[in-house]
Amino acid sequence: MTERIIDFLIVDDDPTLASMLERVLQRRGFSTSSASDSAQALQLASNTTFTKAIVDLKLGSDSGLQLIRELKLRQPDIAIVMLTGYSSISTAVEAVKLGAVNYLCKPAEADEILAAFGEQSQQDSTEPAYTPISVDRLEWEHIQKILQENNGNISATARALGMHRRTLQRKLQKRPVKH
Repeated sequence: MTERIIDFLIVDDDPTLASMLERVLQRRGFSTSSASDSAQALQLASNTTFTKAIVDLKLGSDSGLQLIRELKLRQPDIAIVMLTGYSSISTAVEAVKLGAVNYLCKPAEADEILAAFGEQSQQDSTEPAYTPISVDRLEWEHIQKILQENNGNISATARALGMHRRTLQRKLQKRPVKH
């Protein structure tokens, strides 16, 4: 039995986003396969070789970070880009340490995703203008860093930040602030 080789594995628990990414990549000539959780992704990776993977950070109750580790163990040559709506510097650093080649915030266009893999964009690439990070975004990043240092323990994180636990929970329930 010969092993199949597919260009992209898309792992996202949002079926609309996953199917949209599949359609866009297929229109550009790439072969794709998608999974909605870690178990399904690992099952696909056991009988198919993928050259690239797009992995969401939060996959229901699963962590995309753990999936990166498992995919790299099974397929060391796979290039992985983490795509997330809950971005933070600490999770970006952790993703790269585990083997991701890049880390992107949702929403991301197909050209951005392909560029993250080092693929040539169809548009002319221009250097984006520098925009400083907002204070709200800086606060979000700091909270995420301290939360990760405390292994997700909200009470310990609240103590470390000198804030009430409920205040921290309200801040964590909000979507991250754009830059």
